[in-house]
Amino acid sequence: MKLVEFRSVSFVYPASAEHRAPFAVSELSFEIAPGEIVGVIGPNSSGKTTLIRLLTRVLEPAAGEIRLEGAPIRRLTRTDLARRVGVVPQASLEQAPFNVGELVLMGRYPHGPGRYFESPSDRTAARAAMEATGVLELADLPLDHLSGGERQRAVIARALAQEPRLLVLDEPTAHLDLRYQVEVAALLRRLNRERGMAILLVSHDLNLASEVCDRLLLLAGGRPVATGAPEVVLGESLLASVFGCEVIVDKTETTRRPVVRLTWRA
Repeated sequence: MKLVEFRSVSFVYPASAEHRAPFAVSELSFEIAPGEIVGVIGPNSSGKTTLIRLLTRVLEPAAGEIRLEGAPIRRLTRTDLARRVGVVPQASLEQAPFNVGELVLMGRYPHGPGRYFESPSDRTAARAAMEATGVLELADLPLDHLSGGERQRAVIARALAQEPRLLVLDEPTAHLDLRYQVEVAALLRRLNRERGMAILLVSHDLNLASEVCDRLLLLAGGRPVATGAPEVVLGESLLASVFGCEVIVDKTETTRRPVVRLTWRA
């Protein structure tokens, strides 16, 4: 069974101050298999964030259908959807007045929305999530005492505490320095390998997506342009046409995955 299916999904934003002309996602079809890491790439305003909003029912499709484990998501309650899909948003939590343990326990809310206090199973799941992301020793620290990489791992732990079938990450390495980018990339691979967790990674970083993902979906102007293995999607001519600049695509010496480099002209 496919974990996620987008079947000819379309959505239109009306013209606004942000979008001077109506912006549309059109005929979007792709799927995610259990245990697969799929990356969504593309230039600004290509529809990447809209895809996440549609999957999490922040937006409803104008046409087409989205299925999760074979069921149309429009038939799922938002609580049931949150039990199955964990989201790591792009927005920072620097000013949130919580410590790491409190933040991670918030991921248990979909499993008991009517409760005022966490259960033993909630604490067990939260501890396991913090152990998996390496933040257990930080549980009592306020979020504003953490480095950027530590904070990002804490937010990922909150999503893992939901015990989702699918982990969705929106630009998880944005604003992180190189060391923390490597840490997050290694963490995603480990979670996928050890837990068999499916991951949907939305990123501007083509090289991160190439190194981490099994398949890529390239969007442009709200439409799917290409989907397939990184070595298929990350072609020089295709990327040049979509991003409007010349690139060189090599391969890493260790993993033989594609590496995208810009070409500069003085």
